[in-house]
This record gives sequence, structure tokens and C-alpha cells, in this order.
Amino acid sequence: MALVNKVLVIGGGIGGMCAAIMLRRQGIEVDLVEVNPQWAPDGAGITISGPSLRSLREIGVVDEVLRRGGSWTAVDICDANGQLSMTVPTASAIGAEDLPGGAGIMRTVLADILGNATQNAGANVRLGVSFEKIEQDENEVEVLFTDGSLGRYDLVIGADGVNSAVRKLVMPGFEGPKFTGQGSWRAVVPRLRENSTIYMGKTTKAGMNPISATECYLFVLDKREGMDFLAPEQWPHMLAGLLEEFGGAIGEFRAGLIDGSLGNHRVLYRPLAGHMIPAPWHKGRIVLLGDAVHATTPHLASGAGIAVEGAIVLAEELQRRHSLEGALTAYAGRHYDRARLVVSASNRMGQLEQQGGSREEHTRVMIEAQQALRLPL
Repeated sequence: MALVNKVLVIGGGIGGMCAAIMLRRQGIEVDLVEVNPQWAPDGAGITISGPSLRSLREIGVVDEVLRRGGSWTAVDICDANGQLSMTVPTASAIGAEDLPGGAGIMRTVLADILGNATQNAGANVRLGVSFEKIEQDENEVEVLFTDGSLGRYDLVIGADGVNSAVRKLVMPGFEGPKFTGQGSWRAVVPRLRENSTIYMGKTTKAGMNPISATECYLFVLDKREGMDFLAPEQWPHMLAGLLEEFGGAIGEFRAGLIDGSLGNHRVLYRPLAGHMIPAPWHKGRIVLLGDAVHATTPHLASGAGIAVEGAIVLAEELQRRHSLEGALTAYAGRHYDRARLVVSASNRMGQLEQQGGSREEHTRVMIEAQQALRLPL
């Protein structure tokens, strides 16, 4: 007999959609509500690590992700003018050696792929809807939705992101994510190289990762005092200022930012904040998933990947355990160390970048974390 027969997923991001797909595969009835009526995330490109590709294979979408995105088997390290200094192979995840070591895709394209898979799996998706009130007893959770409807569930999954509203019910004392001291800049540009590429300036590091056969996204992290609002119309010129020391292809892209020929709508900025919340991640029949409990910076390209992994682990534990409490405890226990590794290693890399710290330590932290993440779940 199944532990749960009917589940509500709050949040239609990557983790929430993957949870819905995995639970539907077990024959569980799933409602998914997403407050955004467009179901379309903000964002430019997203990098998908080898272990994350392995997880997307488990979800059943990796072939389409690779078809519609871009992938690579090595990283080219160049100077600020684009002169190649070394090429570093990227290793595939263990058990997925036939997949590339890395891939990239537009966040909107990945959302489209997962959205189609969620609906094809048979989940009941409602857009422009969230919850008004959630009450639970030992037998069920009753949810009043913002459209006035009422639902009863065996389990509610809060997959509603870094500023999770569900988290306030489970962990009312949590103060919220902390600013890391860096901001992330991204711009969509033409693809010039086969591999992922890192450009090392004296004070700034920039990179370009393929997101399709013809496009890359350019990414830069910079040091910031706080999470102050930056007007979007200023983004292209601010990014151009950060790229001042670069020549070659990045110098040309910089010129396109200044004269507008690159297209201002293709630039995105966000301040980086994160947290790692100790287990347990549930209260009764309400459990948290993804950024709601482990939000990370992009240094290891694994934030989305550990949300997918969390969805897989949660579904597996619900299928194999004999009690709901045992399943939810086992989910956090099994997933915690991998999520914490991503958050802590990413934070350390960010600190070293801000402090002008040891490049050797930065590289060591990155490689050790990547090797650990290659291991099976």
C-alpha cells in the first residue's frame, strides 16, 4: 500500500516539476500549483553539470535537453584576450559515462521541456494559483487556495524557491537567505567555441558556456556591498564596465553592450544569496524541497542539479519506506550531505574570489566537490 495517494506540489520550478514527474511515475495523484500565470522563469543560460545530466536522465528528459541545449567535454582556459593557455577535460558522472561532462541551456527552454514532461506525466497543473492557508492533522493536509478552492492531500511539498512561503509554516524561526557579497551577470552571445571557456583577467574572471548550437551565455561574478536594486536599463553599461580589461571576443561583445547592438534584453543581473538549513526538512505532512532548504551560488553549476536530485531521493524514499515520518526523515538524511557540499564549496569559492585569495585553493575546492558529486546518489 502506498504511503501517499494524493500530493500537492507548491512551486513549478525545476525541483517541483521533477518531484511531480517522479511521483506520477509511482501512480500517485499530483496537483502542482505555480503562482506565476506564465509558468516562465526569469533567467538567461543555466549550466548543467555531469551529475545533473545523470539526474535529468532519471527524470526522462536528458535527450531533449542535449538536443535543444549545448554541451561540451572540456573547458578552455584563456587569458583576457582569448589566448588559449590550457584545456581541461570534464569528467562525466559515474554511471552516465556516455553523457557529456557539462551542458548548458536557456532556463526558459529547460522549463518548457520539464513543463511538457510534467503535463505528459499526468500531473494536474494550475497556474496563477498559490495557497491562502494550510492546516494539517495526523491524517491529512487541508489547503485553501488563492482562487477560493479547497484541497485535501496526504502530503504537501514546498518547492517554492529561495523565499519560500511554505517554509514559514515549517520553520517560522528561519530568518531567510543571506547575501553572499557577489552579484551574477549573464548575457546571451553568439557561440564561438566548441568548449566551455574561462577568460582570466587580472581582477575579473569571465566565462562562456554553450546553450545551443549557435549561442552561449557570458557570465561574470562581481563583488557587491549589498542587494541594492539595480535598474535593468543600466545593466548593459554596468556589465560593459566589468569587462573593461578584456579584449578579443569579449571585447567585441563589450562594444555591443555599449552601442546596443547586442540587445539589452539579453543581459540579466541578480545578487547572490543562499542558505543551508539543517534537517529535518518537514513538519508533519509538509516537506520542503530544493532552494527552500538549500539555495546556492552558481560556482559549481549544481543548484538546479541538487534540486533534481532532491526530487528523485524524496520520491524513492516515499516508495521504499513503511511510514511517512520515516520516509521524510530518510529523504533529508540521504540528500543533506550532497546539498551541503554544493552550498559550502560554492560559498568558499565565492569568498576566495572576493578576497583575492589563493587560486590553488579555489581550484582544489572546485575539483574535490566535482569529484564527490560524480558519485552515485
